[in-house]
Amino acid sequence: MAELLEDDEIQSRLPDGWERDGDEITKTYEFDDYLKGIEFVTQVGEVAEEEVHHPEIIINYEEVEVRLTSHEEGGITEKDIRLADLFDDER
Repeated sequence: MAELLEDDEIQSRLPDGWERDGDEITKTYEFDDYLKGIEFVTQVGEVAEEEVHHPEIIINYEEVEVRLTSHEEGGITEKDIRLADLFDDER
């Protein structure tokens, strides 16, 4: 079981463009069209499956919102920060 990160550690380690929203970290990625967003979601899904840590994904026409939290631990852990970095690498 991963340990929850302290508030100051979360803020200092959030990747660029990610924000904290309560017990989650979130980022909205923008795309030129719907299908580019869908391609990104597929890549995110593959990474999440490899890491066995799955985000909430909200798909809009030219935007994809990704939300991460560690439900088992009840908040934000190292796993969430790691996945955020990996998702940014896919972009």
